[in-house]
Amino acid sequence: MTTSVTPWWKALKIREEILNASGQIDDVQMSLFRAVHGTATDRPPYADAAYYGDITHPTERLIDLLTEIAVRVGGGDDYLKARAVTRLDQGMGGGKSHACIGAFHLAANPAALLSTELGEKVAKRAKAKMGRELARDLGGPHVVVLPCDNMTAGAGVQELDGPAVSLYERFLWRLFSKDYSLYERYQPFWSDKHKIAEAIRAVNRPVLIIIDEVLDYIGNGLDGTNKPDLAAQDMAFLRALLDVVNDVPHVAMLVVMIASDADKTALSPAGKERRDDLNTLLERNGLPATVTEVSDFADILRRRLFDTEPAAEVLAATARLYEPVLGDNGWSKHVWEQIGADWRRHWSDEVAACYPFHPMLVSLAKDEWSRVTGFQRVRSTIRIFAATVFALQQRGKAGEWVPALIGPGDLPLSESTVREALLGSGLVEDDRTIANYRSLAEIEVVNHEGSSGTARRQDLERPEVPWHGDNPRAAERAATFIFLVSIVGTLRPGRGRGASAPEVKAATSVPDTSYTITDADIVVEEVVNQERGISALDIARGQGNNKPARYFMSTRLTHQMLVKDIRRTITEAERDQVIADFAQKLANSGPFRELKFIPADAQRTAADVMATSGLDMAYTNRLVVLDPAQFSLRNGMEKPTMEALTVAMGLGQGVQQLPVQWASSAVYAVANTQRRSLVRGLAVEYLARQRALAAPEVQNDSELKTIGTKELATAKEQLEKALKRAYQHVVFLAQPDPDGERYLDELTYDDDNFTALNGTAVWKALAARDKVFDVGEFTPRALQHNLRDQDYGKTLSDIRAAFYSAPRLPLLYGGDRDLQQAIHDAVDQGLVSIVDGNGTEVAVTGPGQVNLASTSLRLSKPKPQVCPTCGEPSHDGSCADTSEPAAPNDTTQSGAASAAQTNGVAGQDSGAAGSSDAVPQQSGGKDQKAVFSFTCNLLADDDTADGLAALFRSFFMALDERQISYLQSTFQVVLSAEGAEQIRQRLDELGISATFKEI
Repeated sequence: MTTSVTPWWKALKIREEILNASGQIDDVQMSLFRAVHGTATDRPPYADAAYYGDITHPTERLIDLLTEIAVRVGGGDDYLKARAVTRLDQGMGGGKSHACIGAFHLAANPAALLSTELGEKVAKRAKAKMGRELARDLGGPHVVVLPCDNMTAGAGVQELDGPAVSLYERFLWRLFSKDYSLYERYQPFWSDKHKIAEAIRAVNRPVLIIIDEVLDYIGNGLDGTNKPDLAAQDMAFLRALLDVVNDVPHVAMLVVMIASDADKTALSPAGKERRDDLNTLLERNGLPATVTEVSDFADILRRRLFDTEPAAEVLAATARLYEPVLGDNGWSKHVWEQIGADWRRHWSDEVAACYPFHPMLVSLAKDEWSRVTGFQRVRSTIRIFAATVFALQQRGKAGEWVPALIGPGDLPLSESTVREALLGSGLVEDDRTIANYRSLAEIEVVNHEGSSGTARRQDLERPEVPWHGDNPRAAERAATFIFLVSIVGTLRPGRGRGASAPEVKAATSVPDTSYTITDADIVVEEVVNQERGISALDIARGQGNNKPARYFMSTRLTHQMLVKDIRRTITEAERDQVIADFAQKLANSGPFRELKFIPADAQRTAADVMATSGLDMAYTNRLVVLDPAQFSLRNGMEKPTMEALTVAMGLGQGVQQLPVQWASSAVYAVANTQRRSLVRGLAVEYLARQRALAAPEVQNDSELKTIGTKELATAKEQLEKALKRAYQHVVFLAQPDPDGERYLDELTYDDDNFTALNGTAVWKALAARDKVFDVGEFTPRALQHNLRDQDYGKTLSDIRAAFYSAPRLPLLYGGDRDLQQAIHDAVDQGLVSIVDGNGTEVAVTGPGQVNLASTSLRLSKPKPQVCPTCGEPSHDGSCADTSEPAAPNDTTQSGAASAAQTNGVAGQDSGAAGSSDAVPQQSGGKDQKAVFSFTCNLLADDDTADGLAALFRSFFMALDERQISYLQSTFQVVLSAEGAEQIRQRLDELGISATFKEI
C-alpha cells in the first residue's frame, strides 16, 4: 500500500467518550427522560444543547421537523404556516428519541441549539418559510414533556408529578410548573376542550408538548391498573388535547407512537382498541414524520463517531488507491460485476460519503441489516462501528496492519466489544443462537487472542507470498464476511442465503495489485474447504458465473460437525448391516405367501450362501430378497450373483448342480450395483446422524436435539427412497416353451416408482410376462389351456406340485385356493373330471372338497355322455330306429347325411375339401386347444416365410371373428428396427410388456 496516504485512524479523531469507554458507547440509545430529568452522573452529555448539536448530523427530515416546531411556537403571526401536531412513527432505531431531545432543546434552550450547525439550518429554513428572521428566543416557549415509557399509569412520582395521578393531571402539573392553585383549578376538566385550551393559554407563553412512547402508557400500562375509569379519563383527555392543540395559537405537539405494522407489542383486546382509537385521532389531527433516511446513514455514523471531518485531499488520495484494483479485468469480470458493485460508478463520491468505511460495508448495514426485525439501524450500527474503529485504531498505533477502508471482512471478531456488539444488535434472534455464533466466531474465524481459529490459523501458517504484507488477514477477512451475512439467518434481499463466492473474494480485496483474483480464489477455496477449512459451513454448490456458490455459517452445523466426526468411524460392516435391516423392513410379500431375506456372509461365496439358505420350500410362492452387500446385478460385477442364482434354481452343472424341486415358485429381488453405491453413502449418513442424535451433548440440548431429529428423519427418508430404487431387478425361472429348456429370466425396471421389494409390484410385473396369473385370471379355461395331455391321469397332488415346481405353469395368485376353485369350476362346466382309482367320476360340490393332497384322486378328461336307451351319444328327441338296415336304394338318408344336408354340404364329394369350391365343414363339437412351437431361420427361406405369414393371417381372422377365447404365448423373434418399432407400438397399445435388445 502506498504510504504517502494518511491512514484513516490518523486523519480522523475518534470522539472522546468512545476512547474513554474503549469503544463501548453506553448512551447510543438516547433517553428523553434522562435528557430532561437526569441529574449529576445520570445526566447524559447530550442533555447539553451544544453537545447535542455537535454530535447530530443535520438530516433534511430532522431540519424540517424542528423548523415546523420553531415556526409553530415562535413564528408569531406566521404560526399557521406550520403544522401543530406531528407523529413520529418509525420503528426502533429510527431516531425518534434523538428528534424528541432536539425538539426539547429547541424550545427549552433555543439560543444554544440555534448556534449549532443543526440550529443554523433550522433558522435558515424557517426564514425561507416565513419570509423573515426567526426570533432567537422563540418567544420563550414552555415545554411539557410526558415520557410515557417512564411513567406508571395510576401511580405518580412525587418529585415529578406531585399530587397528579392521571395522565391529564400530570400534564397540568408540568404545564403550570408545579403551581398547585392553577393545577387545582383545572383538575376536574379532563375532557373539557374549552377548559384545557384555557389552561394552556393561562401559561401566557408558547407551549411545546412532547409525548414520548405513548403506547407504553395507554396499552399495557392502563391494563395493569385495573381501573376502567382511569383508562376512560386518560383516553378522553388525549382526544380533547389533540383537538385543542390545533386550535390554540403558538402550541405544537410531538407524539411518538410507532406505526402498528412496525410495532410487535402484544396488547390485550382493550389495549388494541385504545391504540386504534389514538391512531385515528393522530391521523385526523396530525401528520406522520420521520427524521432519518437511508441516505443519511453514513453521515450520521461519522458524525457520531468522529470529532472532525476528513480532509478532501485524504478522501481523494484514498479513493485513488483502489482504482487499479477496481479497474483490473480479472477482478471486474469475476468479482465486481458479479456482486453488482454499483458503488464503483461514483467511487470517489462513495468514498467521501462512507469514509473511513468501505461502501460495501455501509451498503450491507443500511440495505440488509436494517431490514432485520429487532435491528435498530442507527443505534445498533453505531455500537458495532464504534467498537470496530477503536479496535483498529489500537492496531494501527501498535504498528499492525489496518485496512485503508474498513470493509465487510474487517470487523475484528477477536475483540469482544465488536463481537458482542454484533451479536447483541438484534441481528441474531435468541440467546441460544447468540451463544452458538459466539463459539463459531472463536472456533472458525479467530479467537480472542488472535492466535487461533480456523481462518486465522490459515493466515498464520500460510507460506510466504508476495502480497502477505499488504493482506496478512486474508482468510480471516473472508471468514468474517461469511459470519456477518450468516448471523442474520434469513435470505438476504435480492441475494439469497449466506455469502456468494464473488462477495467473499471482494471482502478479501486490498488496494494492491500484487493480490490478484487468482490469489483470492486460492484463499477462499482454503477457507471453505470442508476438510481443511471451516467445517461449520453449509455450501450451496454453484452453476457457473450466473449462479455462484454460496456459503452459510450456521449453528446447525455444530451438529453437522459432530456428524462429520462420527462419519469417519463407521465401518463397512456397520453400513451394510443397516442397509440389510432397512431392506427387510421395507420389503413386503404382496401375493407371495412367503417373504425371505438372504443375508450376506463375507466369509463364504455367494453361491455357497444361496445353496445353504433353505430356499427350496414346497407348495409355497415366495419372494426372496437378496442382501445387496453380497448380491447385485449390472455394472460388470454381477457374475458371482448370477452363479449363485443359477445354483439356487437347480441349473448348476457338475458339483454345483443341486437337487432343487421348487425353484419355479421362488422369485428373487436383486439390487442394482450402481444404485447400491448411492445407498451405501446414504446409509453412512443415516448411521452418523443416528449416533449423533444419541450423543449426550445433543440429548442435553433441546435445539440440537430438534435439529438432529429432523436431520435423522430426512436421512432415513432419503435412504429408504434410494434403497427402494436400487432394487430394480427381478429374477425367476422360466420355460415359456413346455418342451424347451429352463433358464433364468429377468425383469429390470428403470421406473423410480417400481421396487422389487414390493411383492405386489413384482407380481404385476410377472403377470405381464405370463409367469404368474394375477387375481381373478385363473379361470377354468385357463386351467384347461395350461394342462398338457400327459397331465390328465395325474393325481391331484401331482397337479398341485406342478404349479409350484414346473416353470411352464404360471404361479397362482391365491395358491392352492385358486387351484381348488379352478378345478371345481372346470368340473362343474364339464371341462375336466375328477376320478378315483377305478376311473369312476367323483362328484365335487364345492372348492373345499377338491383335495389337492390326494394321491388317489386323479384329474381326467370328461367322458362323453351317452343315451341310456340307444347307447348313442346323448341327443335330444326320440332315439333313431335301427331295427332293420336301410335298402341300398332307400331314399331315407342316414343321420350323418341328414346332418350334412342340414349344414348345406349334401351331395358334395368329401374328397373335394381342398378344392377352391369346397365349403369347410363346421364342427358342432367342443372348443379345441391348440399347442405348437416352431423355430425358423427365415433369412433365405421365402416359402417358409410365406407359410408363416398365412398362418398368422389365419390367427388374425380367428381373433377378428372372436373365435379364440383364451390365448397364452411367448414370442422370440429377430426382426428389422422398423418392424420392431411398429410391433413395440402395438404392444404398448395393448399394455403388453416386451424386451427389445439390439444384436
